[in-house]
Amino acid sequence: MEMLKTLGLFAATALAEIVGCYLPYLWLKQGKPIWLLVPAAASLALFAWLLTLHPTAAGRVYAAYGGVYIAVAMLWLWGVDRVTPTTTDWLGMGLCLLGMAVIMFGPRPQA
Repeated sequence: MEMLKTLGLFAATALAEIVGCYLPYLWLKQGKPIWLLVPAAASLALFAWLLTLHPTAAGRVYAAYGGVYIAVAMLWLWGVDRVTPTTTDWLGMGLCLLGMAVIMFGPRPQA
């Protein structure tokens, strides 16, 4: 159960970061309204707060989070940008998630 909670928290964190970066992209590259920067800022603040909810060392969280971020970004590419990931995209995403799992769920010495 703890593993599902961690993965869900990572996924929510990644989504908040992607939305926080995608909205300014829409303003800068696609001429969308500047007011999109307001929810973008809120989303990035949410992203930072979500990172603090993990119960392990910050460096470990940041390292493992990167793998989940890559996976969510690839799903964003597919679902939002409507670009089908390639076989190597899927392979890379799987490797990143494997790395995340090793970092987050590998055995630790007892303190």
